[in-house]
Amino acid sequence: MTAEATGVRLKCDGPVATVTLCRPDVLNAQTPTMWRAMSDFSRDLPGDVRVVIVRGEGRAFSAGLDLSVAGASGPGSFAELSALSEADCADRIAEFQGAFTWLHRPDIISIAAVRGHAIGAGFQLALACDLRVLAEDVKLSMAEVTLGLVPDLAGTRRLVELVGYSRALEICATGRRLGAAEADRIGLATLVVPEVELDDAVRDLAAGLLANDRNAVVEIKALLAGAAGRTQAEQQRAEREAQARRLRDLVGRGE
Repeated sequence: MTAEATGVRLKCDGPVATVTLCRPDVLNAQTPTMWRAMSDFSRDLPGDVRVVIVRGEGRAFSAGLDLSVAGASGPGSFAELSALSEADCADRIAEFQGAFTWLHRPDIISIAAVRGHAIGAGFQLALACDLRVLAEDVKLSMAEVTLGLVPDLAGTRRLVELVGYSRALEICATGRRLGAAEADRIGLATLVVPEVELDDAVRDLAAGLLANDRNAVVEIKALLAGAAGRTQAEQQRAEREAQARRLRDLVGRGE
């Protein structure tokens, strides 16, 4: 399907792939069709892609779930999902989550380039990325609670990892909006830049990631991503084993 039909497009330029939400007329509000397309992107990535940039076309990253679709009666609507058995409904949501979870694949680093609004599903899409570069005008909100819903697109654990349980609970249970300065202060932002500098800042960050050995970056990501689930002794062992692999590889003795 075309980007016009799905509302999202993938462009690959050597080691950098860009995922663009392209429904600017509705502030890139998201639909199940977009999520299916984004899930497919993971399988479509060429093997040399190292960095994936996620952005929204126009003045907003994403205003969240498209309520005109969710509130109707077609595929992915609240009416359709509520008519399914609990197990089938959960399975359908698992398919939707796949649009987000591939962005923390171990072999890539993903960057969200966020301007304007990132609300609900938009906020969760930014959280799905490894790094977040925010324009100074950004407004973030986990707004699902205002619809009587819960965040279900793999965003809750990522939020707790970044800001801690107490702050995550407050953000999710109130649905309030956070500005870029607060997001930076509590650890949600990797960088905050003026809106006019957003694209350049993301390009510079991608270039910095690409400047170093791919296998070393992959090992570093794995070490850091798994650190919270390991004891100190286990983490030290993981470091030793990763370094041994790098040394063997650097002298041509790797597998």
